[in-house]
Amino acid sequence: MRTIVFAAHKGGCGRSTLTACLAVAAQEAGEQVIVLDMDPKACTVRWGANRMDPGLPVRAVSLANLQRALNAAAKRNVGLVLIDTPALESAAALAAINAADLSIVPARPAKFDVWASEVTGRRLNLLNKKFVYLLNQCPPRRDTLRMKDSIAALEAIGAVMPTHIGSRSAFTEAGGTGKGVTELDPKSGAAREIQNLWAALNVWPLPAPA
Repeated sequence: MRTIVFAAHKGGCGRSTLTACLAVAAQEAGEQVIVLDMDPKACTVRWGANRMDPGLPVRAVSLANLQRALNAAAKRNVGLVLIDTPALESAAALAAINAADLSIVPARPAKFDVWASEVTGRRLNLLNKKFVYLLNQCPPRRDTLRMKDSIAALEAIGAVMPTHIGSRSAFTEAGGTGKGVTELDPKSGAAREIQNLWAALNVWPLPAPA
């Protein structure tokens, strides 16, 4: 069983949306998936309630119940656990990171967001935890100076995923319908990006802590 957590200091970076869409892409690829929501805002739980899919359980989990939930998933032969978390310095987020095989740090390619993501990466390095950055909500052109500067700044702290996620309306629509972008339009750019993310996670070597 693999456990992946989306973690960040800054809100608005897309943790919940990425968790939901990646869960669906993994399910479509034949993975048995469970989503654990540790964020008090419970966005992925509400998404799961709209989805009503017993094959992709989405459960609110407290800090006290996290290990019990992971043990139960392992006993059910779940292949992938995705954990949505609150801001990094919370006890719940730190517990999820400690329990995970890999933390994904979503980062928007904008100065304030990159600065916050640098702090997240340094914190994870201090904790000796494996993580990768994922550039999210990117502009249509990926060869701009802003993108290049963002990648360079993040690579100074840790590895950056080779696939990037664009700023697309499909992600907003998916959140409100209980679907993933791969279900809304399997041939869309958003679907392709999430599928590429899932493919990259299956071949991307877990980075050694810095």
